[in-house]
Amino acid sequence: MNLTQNVDWAVVAPPLIAAVAAVVVLVADLFLPAARRPLLGWLAAGGLALAAVALLPLRDGDRATFCLADEPALCAYAADRFAVIVQLLVLGGAFLVALLSVPETADDDVPAGEFWFLLLSSAAGAALLPAARDLATLVIALEVTTLPAYALVGLRRGSRTGPEAALKFFLTSVTATAVTLLGVSFVYAAGGSLFFADLATALPGGDPQLATLAEAGVALTLVGFAFKAAAVPFHFWVPETYVGAPLPVAGYLSVVGKAAGLAGLALVTTLAFPGYGDLWGPALGLLAGLTMTVGNVAALRTDPAAPHSAIRLLAWSSVGQAGYLLVPLAAAAYTDRGEAVGATVAYALMYAAVNLGAFAVAAQVARRLDDYRGLYARRPLTALALAFFLLCLAGLPPGVVGLFAKVAVFEAAVDAGLGVLAVVMAVNVAIALFYYLRWTALLFRPAEDPAAAPATGPTSLTTVPLAGAVGLAAAAALAFSGAPQLILTFVSTGLI
Repeated sequence: MNLTQNVDWAVVAPPLIAAVAAVVVLVADLFLPAARRPLLGWLAAGGLALAAVALLPLRDGDRATFCLADEPALCAYAADRFAVIVQLLVLGGAFLVALLSVPETADDDVPAGEFWFLLLSSAAGAALLPAARDLATLVIALEVTTLPAYALVGLRRGSRTGPEAALKFFLTSVTATAVTLLGVSFVYAAGGSLFFADLATALPGGDPQLATLAEAGVALTLVGFAFKAAAVPFHFWVPETYVGAPLPVAGYLSVVGKAAGLAGLALVTTLAFPGYGDLWGPALGLLAGLTMTVGNVAALRTDPAAPHSAIRLLAWSSVGQAGYLLVPLAAAAYTDRGEAVGATVAYALMYAAVNLGAFAVAAQVARRLDDYRGLYARRPLTALALAFFLLCLAGLPPGVVGLFAKVAVFEAAVDAGLGVLAVVMAVNVAIALFYYLRWTALLFRPAEDPAAAPATGPTSLTTVPLAGAVGLAAAAALAFSGAPQLILTFVSTGLI
């Protein structure tokens, strides 16, 4: 059999540019004097922007590469509409994280060259993952996304919480990866191929003696991606990791890492294992209900006066939001899979913009919720931006995009006959309203001791990228809210 694959380098340009930029930044760090190290951050941001621009020739979503010469339909990499949109999400999210990270690398506590190399490497893996069309490429992309993140979490020198957070993240991730690899080996043994297209037909009609092995492989393969999506019970690493990591890294994990996990789940369930919907559909439905409930209840119990309470609330909120994102994927087992995956991607686009905006404000203001009391009197624009982000996450006007995204997720659950899951989601949305509105109300309350309020206004040029990140996130959220029909477009046209 001829296994030589054809390569179209323009198709793989987005992750390739990010990977090349990582090497360029690491080499440049060797020659730049210490006073000019901040240029590395702008070089990294430029590399991510260039990688995003490389998506323009692929916008039609009809190109693939690394295809077998004797079977052109079997390709390891496909730049279809799903892949291109998720790549835009992860590269855009990584760009915002790069802006957030410029102040973090301005001092010697975080080694700049290593930080930017690791961030770009992880972004390259996250951009590769949604275009993978075989299990080998998918697992490699997942690990390229995750491995640099371990080091990013514990990279700050002198941090007492960073190394512990990185170790917890590493141990839980390694366990999830080992389970996933075991599942992949079972699937390969039962299906005889790693390509999604082959597995979709080979597994259901395979040897009946291997049916149990195939089912076990399908279930185990989902574990690693559920871990990346921070789904319960694979969520234990989230709060401690977010608190211990540099704040931009926490934002990166909450958006880009979660998008990678969800993309992997969407691919393996709808493309590789469509014949096992009766297995993974109920499993994802159960995970969705547990995840949103645990995340929202834990966020509700956050003490505003506790240290790092704002970051803990964002961490638990991201767990709850992961539950909403899993609902359409569970519904894909019972309804049109293209529309269901479209609802997940539409919700993920909204979530990425507003959640990174909230992290950008936290990087500017404080890590404790009580420090946001009276923020409107000190920083009116920052307070209004954060209020808008929180209302989008809650699904309340003027955050229209959040409302439309939640309606799309509800509709996916109802159309699939998952009435119980829809009710669980409605209850959780009501729970989440309380803590989102509680934080929003703090912004407009008078400070109890104005003299003790945190200092306001930029203190150095390094805060300019933070303001830029807040502005870009707010602009994206406003654009989505101004054209909420985009959500319906994603759902109606389908992506897979």
